[in-house]
This record gives sequence, C-alpha cells and structure tokens, in this order.
Amino acid sequence: MEKFLKKEILAPLIIILVAYIFYKIIKAIIKKSFKIAAKRRDERKTKTIMMLFINIVKVLLFVIVTIMILDIYGINVKSLLASLGVFAAVAALATQDLLKDFIAGISIILESQYRIGDIVTIDGFKGEVIFLSLKTTKIESYTGEVKIIANHNINNVVNHSITDSLAIVDVSVAYDSDLEKVEKVLIDLSKDLSTKIPELKGDIEVLGVQELADSAVVYRLTALTEAMQQLGVQRQILKAVKVAFDKNGIEIPFPQVVVHNG
Repeated sequence: MEKFLKKEILAPLIIILVAYIFYKIIKAIIKKSFKIAAKRRDERKTKTIMMLFINIVKVLLFVIVTIMILDIYGINVKSLLASLGVFAAVAALATQDLLKDFIAGISIILESQYRIGDIVTIDGFKGEVIFLSLKTTKIESYTGEVKIIANHNINNVVNHSITDSLAIVDVSVAYDSDLEKVEKVLIDLSKDLSTKIPELKGDIEVLGVQELADSAVVYRLTALTEAMQQLGVQRQILKAVKVAFDKNGIEIPFPQVVVHNG
C-alpha cells in the first residue's frame, strides 16, 4: 500500500510540481531574453513573439507530463498512440479548425499583420490587441469590451498602428482680429508645444487661413503623431490655443447673425 502511494500518487504530483517549476524558470528566461532584444527591435513585435514561445513551451510540457504520468500507471504510450491511429482521420476532421487556427496564427505573426499593442479593426470591431496566440486573438475596445476571435476566422484586418496619424486642429478668430498677431501667437505656440507633447512625431505646422466662415476666420494647424494618438494631441493643442488667445486678447467668436431691415 505504501509503495502504491509513493508510485501512483506521489510520483505524478512530483512530476507536475517539477514541470511547473521548470515552466516558471523557462518563462522567466524567455522574458528576460526578449526584454533585452526589445531594446534593439520593435517592442510590440518582440512581445508577440515572446508570448508565442511561452505558449509553445507550455504545450510541450503538458504533453511530456501527460506521457510520463501515463507511463507511471502502466499504460503503454506507444501502443496507445498506435491504437489511436484508427481514429486519426476522425480526429483530423474534428480538429481541422484548430489546425487552421495554428496555421493562421503563425501567418499573422510571421507576416507582422498586427502585434500586441496595435490598434486594429476586425469584422467592424475596433480596439487594442491585448493577446495573440496560435489559436486566438483578443481585442479590447476603448469602452472595455473584449472580443475573442479564432485566428482562422480573421480575413480582413485594418491595422491603425502601422503608420503615423495626423492631428488636424481648426481654430476660429473674430473677423476684426489682427491677423498678423494671430499668426505670430499660433507660430510661437506651435514651436513651444512641439517640444512638450511626447506623442508628436514632428513639429506642429501652422498652415494659415483655412476658411472664411460665417462668423469667423478659421486657421488650421496640423501635426504628425504616433499611431492613434491624434485625438489626444488635438485636445492638448486646443487647450493651449484657448489659453494663449485669452492671454493675448484674441477673441474666439460666437456664431453671429446679421439681420437687415427692409
């Protein structure tokens, strides 16, 4: 009885414990190695490949542990695998979607279609890629919903993070404003903000008068930003423009209607 306990119960527990410790060690080594590599390469792509390696190690350890435990219980693994050959065709049909997921997952990673941290639109759902494995992709929208998609079902992807984004800011001033003064304030402000907004990929440009609107002269400013950061940059520029205009006595007009009496 004591021998049975040692072999049939303790041995599998020891194998599982050792495998778990080994997995943690390998995982730490992989993370450390890829952390060093990330300093010289694209950080998001490196993180994606790192997760792929961790998932592969997890699957391999699971298979090895299962085989070892079956062997402890006296099950001839070779014979078992041979007998399963009869059901190979059925199993292949049952797992064909899983195989498609793996192939699609490898293709996504090798072709760099998207990476963890990218903002993508898949099947009309837009969000950040928070998880990518050989089987599934998880996308989180800005409102917090998470969509889980089998990789083989991903056909059309719009990746918003591949190229820089453009922030466009239109500001209005009253028709009786000194336009020379307005342009000087906007140019000086743009130079100052170009060194203070970290998401910018270049200097803010003052393009000049964009429109002569009903109640205002409209100036346009543009700036290249990091992918998908244009809205945040636009908000920062607009706030700074309001403060600068107030400081320099430049009016931002309300809509006006001129009525003529016959």
